[in-house]
Amino acid sequence: MPEQGTVMKAYQPPAQVWAGALLLDCKLTVDMPLPGYCVRDILQLKQNLVVNSHWALDVDVPLRVNGKLIACGEFEVAGNHLAVRVTELE
Repeated sequence: MPEQGTVMKAYQPPAQVWAGALLLDCKLTVDMPLPGYCVRDILQLKQNLVVNSHWALDVDVPLRVNGKLIACGEFEVAGNHLAVRVTELE
């Protein structure tokens, strides 16, 4: 038991404890809900169609790992790729 007035440090497991988990597959997703989208809209999808998300550019999108929210971010162009810059960790 620590003495009164002392601060306990968070337990940090040794690096080798995590070594077996570092290469496990996981699924990272960026969620962009499309409110009001219905089956009719899905059936009308075709190549080169631009879907208006009505998502404001200044609103962060949620990032999930295996369905669990881990962060929020914003879309950004990186060369010829669409990227997500992490703005907040949950």
